[in-house]
Amino acid sequence: MSRPRSPMRKIREVLRLVNEGNMSRRQVSDALHVPLTTVNDYIKRASLAGVGWPLPNDLDDALLEHKLFSPRRVASTRRALPDWKYIHTELKKPGVTKWLLWEEYREEHVDGYGYTQFCQLYRNWSKTLDLVMRQEHRAGEKLFVDYAGQTISIYDPDSDEVVMDAELFVAALGASGYIYAEASASQDLDAWITAHVNTFEFMGGVAQIAVPDNLRSGVTKANRYEAELNRTYEEMATHYSIAIIPARAYKPRDKAKAEASVLLCERWIIAKLRKRHFTSLQELNAAIKECLEVINNKPFKKLDGSRRSMFEQIDRPALTALPLTRYELGRWKVVKCNIDYHIETDRHRYSVPYQLVGQYLDVRTSAYTVEVFFKSKRVASHVRSYKRNGFTTLTAHMPESHRRHAEWTPSRMIAWANKTGPSTAAFATKLIELRPHPEHGYRSILGVIRLAKHYDEARIEAACKRAIAIGSYSYSSIKSILEKNLDCQPLPTDDVQDHHRHHENIRGANYYQ
Repeated sequence: MSRPRSPMRKIREVLRLVNEGNMSRRQVSDALHVPLTTVNDYIKRASLAGVGWPLPNDLDDALLEHKLFSPRRVASTRRALPDWKYIHTELKKPGVTKWLLWEEYREEHVDGYGYTQFCQLYRNWSKTLDLVMRQEHRAGEKLFVDYAGQTISIYDPDSDEVVMDAELFVAALGASGYIYAEASASQDLDAWITAHVNTFEFMGGVAQIAVPDNLRSGVTKANRYEAELNRTYEEMATHYSIAIIPARAYKPRDKAKAEASVLLCERWIIAKLRKRHFTSLQELNAAIKECLEVINNKPFKKLDGSRRSMFEQIDRPALTALPLTRYELGRWKVVKCNIDYHIETDRHRYSVPYQLVGQYLDVRTSAYTVEVFFKSKRVASHVRSYKRNGFTTLTAHMPESHRRHAEWTPSRMIAWANKTGPSTAAFATKLIELRPHPEHGYRSILGVIRLAKHYDEARIEAACKRAIAIGSYSYSSIKSILEKNLDCQPLPTDDVQDHHRHHENIRGANYYQ
């Protein structure tokens, strides 16, 4: 059974990391949890299709998929792989060599791999064995991030009661061990992303790879082989050109540097500040900043220099420069376009082109904008509105028939009603005033005007006059008056209407408004 094709979003990330990130294909394979052979296949397909980097803005997912996976392309046949477990076991026996095992393999598979490739494939396989080994970190390569297990209390300045248990975010570079830490109110997505951005700015650059734990804010679905990253976390990584490789669950050696740095921060920050009563996060972070100076400048016991001096000599020159703009936090969600060509996010509805009705769309919401994407192509952009249950609609998104309807305004509706008579215009004016939104009264007004197909204008005018007298402002009321011929009856007198109005037990209409 063939392996399912990766989502187009992940294929785009493969092309970005290879071309823009200058990462090896094996690093890309580890970062995105895509087999190396699959990474090579995507790069080869892009080359054959003439797809360069950066991708054109008008190249959406559908067109990119057509270019890379045209039915005319024929997958190359793969050679039979040796039984690496058998090879590994046989090599432990006296006198058994790789050359001997390769000859036996070629006797069974005449068109198999050559000796050089046989040895290379075995070395690659052997690296996947669960061996205990000391990790060696290259300059500017990895940034380990995690939260401390302990918290720091924030107190109410008046009652001296604990109002918050602040979380401590810790980041450390692999080569120099240079540390950054900050306190946040929680471990939610906003705090997680903000802490990363502050880390990059504190260090004045960006490492090649970030190694987080499988925190829910960063990793949507933890998996030993293919961890699913949060879409916002993934977008931030793209903005800063950094790859995210989460540590495997229950494998502390994957993030040994983070574990050691967290332990150091628990001793030199949390324990050191345990007797102080902080009344705000700002005050706490100011104290943490002072502690960081001590930690990073503290001399090593067995090596020359400190974390700061090692950072300046090794890591800083190897870090990637910060982008020109700071990352703006945006939350992503998948929504389905409703039949009224609007999508809903944060209890507000935004329009999209009507042709997308029934489609699933990606929505990015930031502090000031709402962007809608279909197959990685932006199809709508709105200024964010915080009005609950409201609508934001662009005329360009409407069908032509709806655009003509949108041209109707309250004044135009009243002017049209006035052609029937002043009472009809007064009825329409009051109907619009009583509705939460003027548009909610348009349908009733149109219904009253269209009654002219069955009744003459004089009767409609009389019916509206009667409806105003009895305070009944609806289309059904006008229709009922006409059907029962009440428009031909005399209007109720003021005496009939008001003979109970001033009784001490009657509250009156104003009470219920």
